Formats: sequence, C-alpha cells, structure tokens
Amino acid sequence: MSDMVLQVTNVGKSYREYASEWFRFAGWFGLARKKFKEHWVLREISFSISRGEAIGIVGQNGAGKSTLLKMITGTLFPTEGTVGSFGRIAAILELGMGFDPNLTGRQNVWHSGGLMGFTRADIEAAMPGIEEFAEIGEYFDEPLRTYSSGMQMRVAFSLATAIRPDILIVDEALSVGDAYFVHKCFARVKEFREQGTTLLIVSHDRSAVLSLCDRAILLDQGRMLVDGEPQEVIDYYNAIISERESRTIRRERSKTGTMATVSGTGEATIDSVKLHDRNDDVTELVGVGDDVTLKIVIAAREDIDNLVIGYVIKDRLGQPVFGTNTRHTGHELRHVKASESFELTARFPMNIGAGTYSVAVALSSSETHLVNNYEWKDLALVFTVVNIDRPMFVGVAWVPPTDISLLPTAGYSPGPEHMDEKAKP
Repeated sequence: MSDMVLQVTNVGKSYREYASEWFRFAGWFGLARKKFKEHWVLREISFSISRGEAIGIVGQNGAGKSTLLKMITGTLFPTEGTVGSFGRIAAILELGMGFDPNLTGRQNVWHSGGLMGFTRADIEAAMPGIEEFAEIGEYFDEPLRTYSSGMQMRVAFSLATAIRPDILIVDEALSVGDAYFVHKCFARVKEFREQGTTLLIVSHDRSAVLSLCDRAILLDQGRMLVDGEPQEVIDYYNAIISERESRTIRRERSKTGTMATVSGTGEATIDSVKLHDRNDDVTELVGVGDDVTLKIVIAAREDIDNLVIGYVIKDRLGQPVFGTNTRHTGHELRHVKASESFELTARFPMNIGAGTYSVAVALSSSETHLVNNYEWKDLALVFTVVNIDRPMFVGVAWVPPTDISLLPTAGYSPGPEHMDEKAKP
C-alpha cells in the first residue's frame, strides 16, 4: 500500500463575473462563453504529501492559501486539475465554521460531529474527552453566542481532534487562542504526528512552521513559488515581504547544500562573512563558551545617507538565537560614498549549546530590513558548536552558575550519608 495520502495535480481555481444573471444562467449550458470576466486565484498547483509528513503553507494574504485548503477538504471544487486524498480529513478552516450560535457547545459538538461523519456512538464516546480538552467549564452547556473567539476555537479544535484523523488541516485558527491552549494544541498535533497523522498547516507564525513542519510550500499571487525545507521557504517568503520592489531576489546554494536566499536593491552588498577563533584563524567549528570573532565585510555600490549592518544567529530550525545591529550598538554609518568598504568586527563568547547554527546578515537604512533593504543574505555562514571541555548540560544556552552551594536549612544537620564525597568535611 502506498504511503501517499494527498495528491494535488495541476489545480487551479477561477471565479467568473458575468454581465448579468441571464448570461450566468446561459453559461450553465455552454452559451455566452465570452460574456464574463475570469479571475484566477490559483493556477498550476501540484504537490504530494506522504503519510506522517507535516507541510506548512505560507504566503501573503490573498495568495490563495485558504482557497487551496478548501479544495483539499472538498468544500470548494477546482476549476481545473484534481485533488486526491486517502483517509479521513479533519479541518479547522474557519473559526467555528458550521457552529450554530444559538446551540450550546455540547449541542454543537453533536451537530457538527454528525456533519463530520462521526456516528452517534463515536460522539458519545468522545464527548467526555472533548469537554475535558476544551476546558471551558460550565460554558460547555451555554449558548455559543456567549463565547469569546478563544472559547469557540477551544471547542472547534477539541472536536476536530477528538478522533485522530489521517490528515489534519489547520488554517490560522490557533492564532486566536491563549498561549496555554495553543501550547496544548501543538502538543496534541505533535502526538498525532508521532502516530502517523499528516499535518497541513497555514500559519504566519514562523516558529510553528519551523518547529512542526518537514516541508513548506510558498504561494504568491496564486502560484507556487517554492516547495522545500521550511527555513529555505521562510527565508524566501521574508525576502518577498521585505522588498517587493527589489531588483533581485535570488537563491544560492550554500556550502551545506541548502538554498540560501539573497535579496535587496543593491546599493550596498555583503562581500564576506567569516568566523574566527581566539587565534584569529577562520573556523566553522567552535567549542561551547569559546571566544570568537565574527567579521563581516561590506561594500557600498552607491552613495548612502545611512547604513546599518545587522546580523542574527539562528539554530538549525531557523529560530533566532541572538541578533543585533550597528544602530543598537551605536556604530551606525552615515554619508557613505560609493566604492567605500567596511569590516564589522564583533567579538563574543559562544555561549550557546552544541548544534549547527547559521548567520544571516542584513544591510539597510534602519534597524529593520523592511525599509530600504540594500541586501539581506540568509545562511551567509554556517558553523557548528561542540562541547569539548564544559560540564554536561542541556539547552540552547551556556549559562553556568558562577557560584553554587547546597547547605542544610536552619535546625537540620545532614548525616554523612546525605553528602557527596566532595562535599564531606
């Protein structure tokens, strides 16, 4: 049996605007074909998903993300192409979609659960778990119109995930939840993934996409631009957002084989990014806590009134670990002339945990690359941190205690059996 659970082939969706309702009626019978305007919101979308994969769909508002999900769930039919799914789909596309505001939460579970294909026995067996997971107390038996948006999301998510689906689709619904419940939802999603559920999630939260997803798909103006590793796709997405009018948004293959995104208008460019050890030798392997120097060489191609150089260290998932820029540090460059070049030298201890990290560098006119993005380069440098001679620890940061003691409380004297050999007098 194939592991394929979803196959989207050359899918497109268009909407037609007719000159009148008569022409719309005539169009049903193949007449008056030229009497309408056709607007395509999606075109030539193709991808497949295997069992247990987690896929993130990213893109700006109006890119066609929600339309695509509706066609996958069958609530909307494609104008062209096909969608094939294998297994039960649970979807949270719109908050409380299908809920009746005059019914209680419990009654809505019965009603919507039936529409989702659950049998009466299924709902009856799942009801205690739905009520417990939602954690809205006595409101579960109050009309839905008295609920906040977060309470509605709690009931909707609890119902959709009451029975583990083969495919779980979430469209930004978790963005309205409180932090505690969102954490609880993600824990359930991760549990489902371990059990083989396929996840399809639309989110503007880069942390959710980077931490949950194996792949990501970038939609832009109804077209699929990139299908690849989450960090690669998020970087490209950020480049599109930051500078629509950029002269260049290009992708380069890094030394590690991943695709790096470079964008910007080109008034200043990044010539080199290197990491040096305490002996000033170039290195890509650093010990936990070692002193290192990051050197960034940049060149001005045109006159620039204000130039800010920024960098951010990211973990292997693309999550920022630390970032700063020359405006924050008080080293902003002003009235830079064309052909001038500069080297930024930043010394710091590598107080982060063992793992693989990358450095992104940005040249702009302010502390954000969203204004005058001269050049932004992701994966400008990739390096590895190893624990060579530090005591064993867990986590992403090296913050050892400078002083630690363990003493008995007042009125209690521990016997020698409680003391570590090193701590005994």
